[in-house]
Amino acid sequence: MSRPLPDVFDQALASAVRAPSPHNTQPWRFVVEHDVIEVWLDRERLLTVADPHAREARLACGAAAFNLVICLRANGLAATVRMLPDRTRPDLAVVIRLDGNQKATALERKLAEAVFRRHTNRRPLLDKEVPPALRAALKSAALSEGGQIEYLDASGRYTTVASLVRQAEALQAGDLDFAAEAAFWTHRELDSPDGVPKIASGPPPHSHGIVSLRASHENQDLPSREYEQEPLLGALLTRDKGPHAEVRAGMAMQRVLLTATAEGLATSFLSQPFETPRTRESLDRLFAGLGQPHTLLRIGYGYPTRLTGRRPVADVLTQRTGPDVPAS
Repeated sequence: MSRPLPDVFDQALASAVRAPSPHNTQPWRFVVEHDVIEVWLDRERLLTVADPHAREARLACGAAAFNLVICLRANGLAATVRMLPDRTRPDLAVVIRLDGNQKATALERKLAEAVFRRHTNRRPLLDKEVPPALRAALKSAALSEGGQIEYLDASGRYTTVASLVRQAEALQAGDLDFAAEAAFWTHRELDSPDGVPKIASGPPPHSHGIVSLRASHENQDLPSREYEQEPLLGALLTRDKGPHAEVRAGMAMQRVLLTATAEGLATSFLSQPFETPRTRESLDRLFAGLGQPHTLLRIGYGYPTRLTGRRPVADVLTQRTGPDVPAS
């Protein structure tokens, strides 16, 4: 670093690294140059078995970019966003440029505050329905970032999607490469700066409901417990597809997650059907006409769990002093 960053940049970057990512791989790097922050995909941190095309990694980069933007705006700075701005550099996911001052809204401050409380809750949820007003708030959050939430209980797709989750889990259980990759990133020690620590995993299910915790996120040291039988599931969609849509979906996903956190809801992901080609193709066909599905969210009320670790900002940050793109 050739010069100290402004305090607001420090805050924004600290927010960015709190974004979710598959198995907490944190597949991002940040480059700062004057009043610009770039978010880069870090291919050294891809799940090469579960996510060989970097779809989930781009969602994570979009989520990190949203955290950056909401922190800057909550601090009274206007920020413009360009996604995948350079066709010759496809790993440059987002460019965020400061654009003067603006008055922060109460909602922006509320979402920025939720960044450091949001976490993936892999434990059983309470038997308490999410009220219509909160369901509508999550849909509005997705729409404001160019995405949409489709609640499966209202769409008639619930049983089919649940079947695809179970099918993907079975396919992954028989894949030695997938199992090895998942084992590498999970059951980490509590102070690990990446991956999923064992204490953040959920207890084994006492009996399997219509959807279940993925096997790699079970903590066998805990006694088995009953999970909710039919949690609220929401599919996050965009109208278009491809890398640009994946980054935008990540920004929409993060606004939804922060909105849920601010409203006292717990969330987690059902990523299994996106990680095997057969089930992913089935999901695409199932939602044809509505949009491109990017992730499935499990939403409800639950008890807080521990936050997972993050790498220090200094480990993922470069300050550009010349025209060359820094190496990952």
